[in-house]
Amino acid sequence: MSNWQPDAWQQHAAKQQANYPSQTALNDVIDQLSQLPPLVTSWEIEALKSQLATAAKGEAFLLQGGDCAENFADCTSPVITNKLKILLQMSLVLIHGLNKRVIRLGRIAGQYAKPRSADTETINGVTLPSYRGDLINGPAFTAEARVPDPVRLLRGYGRAAMTLNFIRALSDCGFADLHHPENWDLDFVHHSNLSDEYQRIVGDLSSSLKFMETLGGADNTEINRIQFFTSHEGLHLHYEQALTRRVPNRSGFYNMSTHLPWIGYRTAELDGAHIKYFSGIENPVGVKVGAGMSDEWIQGLVDTLNPNNEPGKLVLIHRFGAQNIAEHLPRLINAVERTEKEVLWISDPMHGNTETTASGYKTRRFDNILSELEQALDIHQAEGSVLGGVHFELTGDDVTECIGGARGLDAEGLQRAYKTQVDPRLNYEQALEMALAIVDKAKR
Repeated sequence: MSNWQPDAWQQHAAKQQANYPSQTALNDVIDQLSQLPPLVTSWEIEALKSQLATAAKGEAFLLQGGDCAENFADCTSPVITNKLKILLQMSLVLIHGLNKRVIRLGRIAGQYAKPRSADTETINGVTLPSYRGDLINGPAFTAEARVPDPVRLLRGYGRAAMTLNFIRALSDCGFADLHHPENWDLDFVHHSNLSDEYQRIVGDLSSSLKFMETLGGADNTEINRIQFFTSHEGLHLHYEQALTRRVPNRSGFYNMSTHLPWIGYRTAELDGAHIKYFSGIENPVGVKVGAGMSDEWIQGLVDTLNPNNEPGKLVLIHRFGAQNIAEHLPRLINAVERTEKEVLWISDPMHGNTETTASGYKTRRFDNILSELEQALDIHQAEGSVLGGVHFELTGDDVTECIGGARGLDAEGLQRAYKTQVDPRLNYEQALEMALAIVDKAKR
């Protein structure tokens, strides 16, 4: 890839891109973005790649989660803190139950653009461009809000920078210190029937920590802080291009907007612009794969995105739906094995299980999500493969968007706190229950 350049994708067909009214205005913003400081460093990116390589071998477990689409308005201390808390608590459950290191990867600090099934939407006879995420246009159903505005790219960069700054401050200042797990509690969860189980796990870990420190005679500074990585769908290629740079003392180009960008299923064509862009960056990259993907297609993705068989380089995020995974996952695992290249398989049990209720709410059923995840664990084991992680759309807030879970949320209950603008997310309780279910399944 010695002749690859960040703008090479522009010679290929690019799906899911915004239609800006002024190319001149877009070019001006891209020029400004290209001069701004990077959001992440190449050292952090390489550290994540190294850790992902251990997950591919089954020696660690990747927990990737966060909002379906971040909103600019949610760049606030409470919202960011709650997202961090739920991922930390889920990771505690997984560390305790799986006895493995957990890699924490948030869908955060850049998840501002979303693919849509149609370019326009019609309400009461009025047709306007679809809302494509705060990075591109506004959610209000007005002609003014729906016009793509390149200035939003600068606003997205700023929100991502502020979010990352706050996450790093929390990670380094003791927020994640296992000596003080009370910092991780969410106020509204104390009524949950999962609260006692979580507190028992925290107690076990605290006792183990005290034993290790007594035996060693000193505090373990690694337990006073955490590593937290970021990811987002690399959908808006002008934005990704502007933040792709060379760095001193390393070869190649790095996408400095996030640690791990991924490619959505809708933009994973082998001859498409997204694959062309992703084929040239040094970051670990993810790609969504599913039932409609042929053996040749997934093999082409592996060969194109990880041509040198670099450990930790490629993450395959499979999404099928509970009814389809048994038919298609074994085939794709075998197709990838024939390439003789190493990949990290993780399960996204959310996207294949979306449905719409009679009242019009887009939702997912907890039981279907769990079923797909449990089937994924069984299938990988049967095929001699490793399921090295999970990918959830979730929030640390008390929302009602997915049906089911320990408290039996039904379709009528969705209206109480249905807040998502795009896809339904697991709430705090459901997310923690999912982590406990992973541990229970692994033990069984």
